[in-house]
This record gives sequence, C-alpha cells and structure tokens, in this order.
Amino acid sequence: MESPRNSKMSPLSAILFGSRWLQLPLYLGLIVAQLVYVIHFMVELTHLIARLPHLNEADIMLMVLGLIDVVMISNLLIMVIVGGYETFVSRLNLNGHPDEPDWLSHVNANLLKVKLAMSIIGISSIHLLKTFINVENLDDKTLIWQTVIHMAFIASAVSIAWIDRIMAHPDAQKH
Repeated sequence: MESPRNSKMSPLSAILFGSRWLQLPLYLGLIVAQLVYVIHFMVELTHLIARLPHLNEADIMLMVLGLIDVVMISNLLIMVIVGGYETFVSRLNLNGHPDEPDWLSHVNANLLKVKLAMSIIGISSIHLLKTFINVENLDDKTLIWQTVIHMAFIASAVSIAWIDRIMAHPDAQKH
C-alpha cells in the first residue's frame, strides 16, 4: 500500500490542495498585528503608571479594563493564528510540547468559531463595562445600542454553539 506522502495527485488536486498555503501571509500579517497590540499594551501601561498619582479609582479601572481588552484581543489573535493555521494550512507538529494548548489537539473549524464567538463576547463585555463605568459622560442612545450589539453577539455565539452541537450530534435534535 502506498503512503499518502508518496501518492500521486492530479495537477488540479495539487493546485487546489496547495492553495491553502496562500493563507500563510495572512497569518504572518496577524502576527505583525499581535506585535502592534503588544506595543500598544506597553504604551498604555506606561501611561497608567506615569499618571497614577493623578488618577481616581474610576479612571484606573477604565485604564485597566483597556489593558484587559488588549489582552483579550491578543488572545483572540493567537486563537486565529494558531488554530486557523493548524486547521486550514498545515499541522504544527508540536509532538507533545509542554506548552501546547489543550484545545489545539481537537481544534476544527466549528470549535474555532465557537471559541472566537466566546472571545468576542468577552471583548464586548469589557467595552460594555467601560461604558457603564463612564455612564455619566454618555447619552442613553449610546448605552442602548452598545447593549443591543452585545446581546446580538451573545445570541450569535449561542446560535453557533447550538448549530455546532447539532452538527456534531445529529441525535441531539430528537431530545
């Protein structure tokens, strides 16, 4: 029996299968975006430390929430970079590396969508919390729309997870 590596593909199959490597520059670009977020985080942390004597508790909380927001977006980027590359381009071949994320061993496109949706909800939650802390400086329309958008993110994530569950377990529809 011939191994998969030695099997011959038709030229069209080789082109189609090889086209997945066109995503590599996209993932490398996201790594650059990750670096931009690291720099942004350091700049904001420096501002927090420099202004600390002149800040009240609410201002500190808003700035810390901004830092948390950057970290959560950075986590989202890592999930897309690592999970997307592993799912759509090529295996990372980590061979039991001690730092391998638990979720990476069973990542697929549907799981990645659910994780991304949950991350977006977390990021949206941070923005909404910042809005509520700064409520006296905003109008009601802004508060309502941010809440509606956040609820839409939640509804979308629940829908994605529910659809993923149905697709993974077709018998779950019967219960």
